[in-house]
Amino acid sequence: MDFQIRLMQPKDKAEVISMMEVFYASDAVSTNGSPEIFEKDFDTCTGNSPYLEGYVFCSCDVILGYAMIAKSFSTEFGKPCIWLEDLYLKEEYRGQGVIPKFFAYIEAEYNDSILRLEVEDENLHAVHVYKKCGFSKLPYTEMKKEISPADIC
Repeated sequence: MDFQIRLMQPKDKAEVISMMEVFYASDAVSTNGSPEIFEKDFDTCTGNSPYLEGYVFCSCDVILGYAMIAKSFSTEFGKPCIWLEDLYLKEEYRGQGVIPKFFAYIEAEYNDSILRLEVEDENLHAVHVYKKCGFSKLPYTEMKKEISPADIC
């Protein structure tokens, strides 16, 4: 399939947020998100944040899907860490090589980094694609704690 990968632009907002709603309501994600989070994520991707970038996959001005990457540093691996956060393709474009081409694009862009992503074990197709692209399962559980300014003394 012939397509382009480009940074998200403000004109993409309605369509990307629509895809986020579908993605976060699916079994591929363990949380449902919210309109406020989707808006904030999109605005951060299209703003000047050094931590988050958003991409769309498009063919002839048709958006096929989107991805977001978050940047950090991994002390475990001693190099920059690129978190492949949201990877979403509209159903009719799945299985056509878009995600592997996106991985190759990110690998070229961030060539001395560790790439990480999260996947639900029951998302067998995604697990298969990720393994085929060279990803391997880490042997530990990730944990989280959400804090807000109100939690700080």
